[in-house]
Amino acid sequence: MCGITGFFDSSRQTSDDIMQAIVRQMSDSLIHRGPDDGGIWVDESAGIALGHRRLAIVDLSPEGHQPMLSANDRYVIVFNGEIYNFLELRHQLTSLGHRFRGHSDTEVMLASFSQWGVDGAIKRYNGMFAFALWDRQEQLLHLGRDRLGEKPLYYGWMGQTLLFSSELKALKAHPAFKAKINRDALKLFLQYGYVPTPYSIYQGIYKLPPATVLTWNGSQFHPNPVTYWSIKEVAELGIAEPFSGSDSEAVARLEALLLEAVGLRMVADVPLGAFISGGVDSSTVVALMQAQSSQPVKTFSIGFHEDAYNEAQYAKAVAKHLNTDHTEMYVTPEQALQVIPKLPILYDEPFSDSSQVPTFLVSQLARQYVTVSLSGDGGDELFAGYKRYFKARNIWQTIGWIPPTLRKTAARALTSPSLAKLKHSPFGNKLQTLAEILILPNADAIYTRLISHCQEPVVIGALEPPTSFSNRYHCPLSDFTQRMMYLDTVNYLPDDILVKVDRASMGMSLEARVPLLDSRVVEFAWRIPLSMKIRNNQGKWLLRQVLYKYVPKHLIERPKKGFSVPIHTWLRGPLRDWAEALLDEHRLTQEGFLNPQSIRQKWIEHITGEKDWQYILWNVLMFQAWLEENY
Repeated sequence: MCGITGFFDSSRQTSDDIMQAIVRQMSDSLIHRGPDDGGIWVDESAGIALGHRRLAIVDLSPEGHQPMLSANDRYVIVFNGEIYNFLELRHQLTSLGHRFRGHSDTEVMLASFSQWGVDGAIKRYNGMFAFALWDRQEQLLHLGRDRLGEKPLYYGWMGQTLLFSSELKALKAHPAFKAKINRDALKLFLQYGYVPTPYSIYQGIYKLPPATVLTWNGSQFHPNPVTYWSIKEVAELGIAEPFSGSDSEAVARLEALLLEAVGLRMVADVPLGAFISGGVDSSTVVALMQAQSSQPVKTFSIGFHEDAYNEAQYAKAVAKHLNTDHTEMYVTPEQALQVIPKLPILYDEPFSDSSQVPTFLVSQLARQYVTVSLSGDGGDELFAGYKRYFKARNIWQTIGWIPPTLRKTAARALTSPSLAKLKHSPFGNKLQTLAEILILPNADAIYTRLISHCQEPVVIGALEPPTSFSNRYHCPLSDFTQRMMYLDTVNYLPDDILVKVDRASMGMSLEARVPLLDSRVVEFAWRIPLSMKIRNNQGKWLLRQVLYKYVPKHLIERPKKGFSVPIHTWLRGPLRDWAEALLDEHRLTQEGFLNPQSIRQKWIEHITGEKDWQYILWNVLMFQAWLEENY
């Protein structure tokens, strides 16, 4: 796990000394991602500079140092992540005549590029990764990212210079960088709480989509990323050719895949552990870790004194049953609030999933004991775990049969002057939401409404750019639940969940690994019919059956709370002064990005308790805090 950065100067007019100084400055901004070692590589004549910060996980010796040259001197790489099947690939390459000086996965990657080319090699990788590969022979720069988007990679042209990095802060360290906010991306952020791929908060800077490779040859200015693996094709093929075995055969197959996926992610030359919440996903990961470990697995959980947000007791019960070496920490509101000022620096781009706070705290706890921690993320998207899948489906089943004209009439009635007295009652929000849902044209619009925090034109001068939400081609699946799962997998998972885990863990120099996102598990999950995912109006049926072979059902079965914090009450209490300063009307007017009147109205309604606007207000506050830190 590391941080990578670099640039390609198409003018080729920058001296070696200056290129080295610039790329070192870019690299040093990522020291939190790699505190163990750092390196740079520059070719003045080619105009290419690569920088790397290393968190040593596999091969702690100097032989793992990056940037790394291939044995034939053709390729130079900076790489962030892990190739979990590198030992298998190394064996294949050794049989083909390759020799290795160390035992890092980076060296195996270089040999694989030499043997099979970029396209042939990357399709063989089982891992999480982002890399920049310079082909000295062909004068080509390749940028690549893993299948599900576990590792980040930004890129973009600034004048005659192509910049790329794991995080935006490294791009900003280059003198050519121009920080101009993308108002259209800001509109998307306020709606979803994250900036969807391929956009970033800055104009001209993009996120490389998962499962793609981008190649520059020095003359092609705007190439398109090339897909080497498609979740769309995986979903379509899985539905067209579903698993036809029995329930017991499906459980056995999933268990075998998960055991191997977890086992591969337990390979490390440093201390290793796991996050555990007591829920299905993390408990499954920990159970399969412990089944393959001769020593108690180190597990970590965060608890809150507020019962509505606390699951630590469940995590502790599961850990006790599995006999792990468990560490928990109960967090006070004061400790949680101390994290908030760090968020604009940690996340580098506006990001408002409030579970970023406990995720950082559990990473901070784990880093005191381990350097690698496994996480249970991905289970909700693959096995239908989110409540919104059931809520959206039930809403459409309830209202979808009603003619659109009647639904519009009902919506007007709910917002009529005769009901104005209810606007400021506890039912005000619910009536407004119901009215908005009634006029929606189809099931997909209901899903989009449920995942949207802001429906109003709050951003001044912004238009909504195209996304997979607005382009049905991106999601051709006929079943509504499967469409929701697919859209979450290509949007919410890489741009929210995995961003949250990556920045929180790497902010503490901790590597987080996600075994449920092993591509073989993902491919099998899409072959599983919905009847094996949802039973008795409950998701994750098949995953639960695997878990129940290791953990008693009564320790798991309970309502899902999620990994969140009480933002709505904090904004009315300990965060009120902080929020008031960021939402000052004069300040908003002077900045010129957001509509002050709309935001101030929501703020007043929230702090007086008339309505609960926590989601849109938290989005606005995270942008305002980010703006204060970055401008």
